[in-house]
Amino acid sequence: MNPGRIITISQNVFWEVIRDRIFYLIGFFALLMVVAVRLIPELSVGTQDKIILDFGLAAISILGLIVTVFIGTGLVNKEIEKRTVYLLVAKPLSRSELIVGKHIGLSAVLGVLLAAMTIIYGLILSLNGIYYPIGSILVTVIFIFIQLSLLTAVAILFGVFTSSLLATLLTFSIYLMGNLSRDLVKLGDLTDNPGIEKLMMGLYVVLPDLSRLDLKNDAVYGLLPDIVTLFTNFGYALVYIILVLSITITVFSRREF
Repeated sequence: MNPGRIITISQNVFWEVIRDRIFYLIGFFALLMVVAVRLIPELSVGTQDKIILDFGLAAISILGLIVTVFIGTGLVNKEIEKRTVYLLVAKPLSRSELIVGKHIGLSAVLGVLLAAMTIIYGLILSLNGIYYPIGSILVTVIFIFIQLSLLTAVAILFGVFTSSLLATLLTFSIYLMGNLSRDLVKLGDLTDNPGIEKLMMGLYVVLPDLSRLDLKNDAVYGLLPDIVTLFTNFGYALVYIILVLSITITVFSRREF
């Protein structure tokens, strides 16, 4: 793979998404936080600061998820539907370079989006005198980015061989089941049915364990897993991203254009 061509594809994706006015979400997030800071103290007593912290991190994650799913599933799919993929694959550009470039480009957009929302989050909390454990918050946002980057790879995979609508539904399903994968194993254990236990364990092995990358609940209390666990979970996500991108490249390479 040629790094120069990958960077060019990444830059094209980045600026294309920017032109779609995706960063209007930053203004929407700021508005949400201002409203939350004003309304939540009136609805709760004693725990309002923790609720605001939780709300902000959840909003960052959900808005990032929306961008990941709706943009990610169309990165390659729209090239196929508009038949512009014929022009791309006719150039001295390998299909692996196209897939990796698309993934890096959207991941870069997500990184900028999360960074902007995190800065706004911190500013609004500081201006309203709300204490927040900055170290834990930053690590949590980094892991939100890693989770979304993994989901970007999944979204691109589905977008390669299905319609945009089906790819969107499948990616949302992976997100939900990935966050509940450990609960699926526990559910299988409760059934006392060997067949169901094997099925649930199989799903746990195949699906990404996204709960490894979700630190939001503990972060508001300044609690984080130990450094070894953090690096292990980061390595797990990185290996999963590489695996999904490899499958995507294989499937995309076998398609006739």
